[in-house]
Amino acid sequence: MESTMNSGVRGRRMAKQKRKDSQVTKKKNKKLKKAVAREMPLAPAAPPGTEGAPAEGAASPEEQRVLERKLKKERKKEARRRLQEAGISVAQSPAARRSGAALALDYLCSWAQQHENWRFQKTRQTWLLLHMYDRDQVPDEHFSTLLAYLEGLRGQARELTVRKAEVLMRELDEAGASADAPLPGRTQRVRQVLQLLS
Repeated sequence: MESTMNSGVRGRRMAKQKRKDSQVTKKKNKKLKKAVAREMPLAPAAPPGTEGAPAEGAASPEEQRVLERKLKKERKKEARRRLQEAGISVAQSPAARRSGAALALDYLCSWAQQHENWRFQKTRQTWLLLHMYDRDQVPDEHFSTLLAYLEGLRGQARELTVRKAEVLMRELDEAGASADAPLPGRTQRVRQVLQLLS
């Protein structure tokens, strides 16, 4: 008998909670509709026949989120258009962005010159390790600094760099033996790295 009373009380509580939840969502929907109505003048006019479509009836929460995202996107577009009309640059042009090479070489120079203020950046180190044998990417005037930087290389990065240099040296030796070409700058760099890290 007691268990049936408990389930009856529990059922009334759940029903009361559901009513409360639905009232809260109705209030939120009303607030959202008011906010949307206030923002509508900012958005471009809707195509004929679709006016008021989202405002009709109670929209589901998913529909409301979609509508909010669309409005936000339209407002952003409008703001960008206004800025362009005013002659203000909206975003950096691709030419104004600094290349990975420039950022990595600046990182290397800051390591050499201001070691106290220097901060490790894995992406810059990775770029340097990937491109250190290419004279176009890492000019000769920066290579000696890079060698000094490599002296402090520890752990897996050091081991991987040595392994890659050994493999590259074998490949260059095989290619050089068959072509009898003089040692290019790349081979010299690989040898220097191997001598330093081995």
